[in-house]
Amino acid sequence: MIKDMTKGSPLKHIISFAIPMFLGLLFQQFYSMMDTVIIGKFLGVNPLAGVGSTSSLNFMVIGFCTGVCNGFALPVAQMFGAKNEQDLRRFVANGAWLCIIFSVVLTTAVSLACRFILSLMNTPDEIFQYAYIYILIIFLGIPFTFLYNILAAIIRSLGDSRSPVLFLALASLINIVLDIAFILIFNMGVEGPALATVISQALSGAVCLLYMRKKFPILKMSRDDWRFRAHHAAILCKMGVPMGLQYSITAIGTLVIQAAVNSLGTAVVAGVTAAQRINAFISSPVEALGQTMAPYSGQNVGAGKIKRIRQGLVAASLSGFVLSGILLIIVIFTGRSLALLFLDSSEKIIIDYAYQFLLFCCGGYCLLTLVNTVRFTIQGMGYSGLAITAGVMEMGARTFAGLCLAKWIGFTGICMAHPLAWICADIFLIPAFIYCKRKASRGLLK
Repeated sequence: MIKDMTKGSPLKHIISFAIPMFLGLLFQQFYSMMDTVIIGKFLGVNPLAGVGSTSSLNFMVIGFCTGVCNGFALPVAQMFGAKNEQDLRRFVANGAWLCIIFSVVLTTAVSLACRFILSLMNTPDEIFQYAYIYILIIFLGIPFTFLYNILAAIIRSLGDSRSPVLFLALASLINIVLDIAFILIFNMGVEGPALATVISQALSGAVCLLYMRKKFPILKMSRDDWRFRAHHAAILCKMGVPMGLQYSITAIGTLVIQAAVNSLGTAVVAGVTAAQRINAFISSPVEALGQTMAPYSGQNVGAGKIKRIRQGLVAASLSGFVLSGILLIIVIFTGRSLALLFLDSSEKIIIDYAYQFLLFCCGGYCLLTLVNTVRFTIQGMGYSGLAITAGVMEMGARTFAGLCLAKWIGFTGICMAHPLAWICADIFLIPAFIYCKRKASRGLLK
C-alpha cells in the first residue's frame, strides 16, 4: 500500500513505518541467528567461530549491496513526494539496470578475493576452511541480495514498509527449515546454512517482484521507461554509491577489530560471534527508526517540506533514546542467558567474553540512535556523500581500538570499539545535518 508521509503527524508516520521495518530486521536477524544457533549446537565451536570470523567481511560486502540499493531508492521517494510519476518510473528502471551491472562485477571480484582477505584477517588455521566455504557461498549469492534489497527499498520508498516484512518472514521460515534439513538430514557442514541463506534471499526477491507487478500501477513501465538514461543513472550512482561505500568503509574498521579478535584465539572469536548475533538482534528497534528516516525525509524533501524533516528527526531520536534505556536494562539482567542460545553452559569463559562485549555495545545505543537517525535523514535529503565522512570517522575509531586499545588493555579495548566509533560519527553527523537543512532551505527559497 502506497503511503504519503508528507502530511499528518511525523511521529505517527515514523512509528507506523518503523514497526514493520523493525519486524523485517528481526526476521533478517532471526534467520541469521538461527544459522549461528544451529551451527553452534550441531556442528561445534570451530565451525561457529569460522562462520563468526566472516561477519565483518560479510558486512563490508553485503552492506555495500544493501547501501547501494537503499540509495537507488532515494530518488524514487523524492519523485513520489514531488508527484513526478514519469521520472519515478525511470529511476526504478535505471536502478534495475545498475543493480544487474553491480551484482555481476561484485560477485566476480569478491569471490576471487575472499581467500586472500581471510588470510589478511589472521583467521586461525583451525577455522579457516569453515570460514572460506561459508563466505564464498554467500558471495556467490550476491545477485539475489541485490534482487531482494532493491525491490524492498523501492516498495518502502513508496511508503509501504509492511509487505517486505511478510516476504522476509516467509523467507526466514524457509531458511530455518533448510538449515535443519541440510545439516541433520543431508549431513552438510557450514555450506548448508550458507546455501539456505542464499535460497531464502532468492525466494523473497522473487515474491517481492511478483507483488510489485500486481499491486503498484504507478510502476507500470513502458518501453521508453526501460531505456537506459545516463542522466538518471548518474543521479542514482551519486546517491547509491556513497551510501554503499559508507557501509563498506565502516566495515573496514570492523575488519580490523575482527583481526584483533582472531589474534586472541578461538574462545574469544566464539564469544564475540555470539555477542554480535545478540547485538544485531536486540538493536533492531534502533536500526528500524534510523532506516525509516530515509524514505520519510526523501518524500518530504521532494515535497519541499523541510520543517517536517527536522520534526521527524527529533521524534525518531527521542523514541530511540527511550528504547536504548530499556534494551540496556534487559541485557544487564539477561545477557548471559541470551549467550546460552549459541553456547553450552559449560563454556563459562566464552560466555563471559560474550557478556562483556554485549554490555559495551548496549551501553552505547543512545549514540547509535543518533548515528542512524541523523545519517539516514541526511541521505534521504540527497546528501549521501556526507555519509562517507561519517563512515571514515567510524572506521578510524575502530581501527584505533583494534590496533592500539586491544594491545594496551586487551579484550576490553576491543569491547570499546563500537561505542567509540559511534561517538566519532555523531561528532560529524549532527553539524552535517544542520548544514544540509540550511542548504535545502536556501534551495527552496531560490
